[in-house]
Amino acid sequence: MNFSGFTIVKFLLSAAIITLVTEAVKRSDKLGALLASLPFVTVISMLWIYHETPAGTRVEKVSTHAQLVFWYVLPTLPMFLLFPWLARHLGFYGALGAGAALTLVLFALTRWIMERYGVAL
Repeated sequence: MNFSGFTIVKFLLSAAIITLVTEAVKRSDKLGALLASLPFVTVISMLWIYHETPAGTRVEKVSTHAQLVFWYVLPTLPMFLLFPWLARHLGFYGALGAGAALTLVLFALTRWIMERYGVAL
């Protein structure tokens, strides 16, 4: 596998953000949660997509990505509300598994509903 310098920068910056969030949680749950809730991954992805897409289609590609991210974020939100309760009853890994299963079901439901309104996900 041949990695370009840009790919290595993407790996390092992405890893740095995850590290920043996990280190912040050690100092403050609230600060860690705030940082984790910011759309770092989406913004960085948009930057990478913009710079790696041919000039004539950049804005359209990034715009489509942003719109799809919006619709796919919605079905993830209930997991965060239910996780504390699930963790107390199922343990950490059980809660992660149940949360992931719930999210997959909600993804499918969101896709089904949005298709009814002409939005292809």
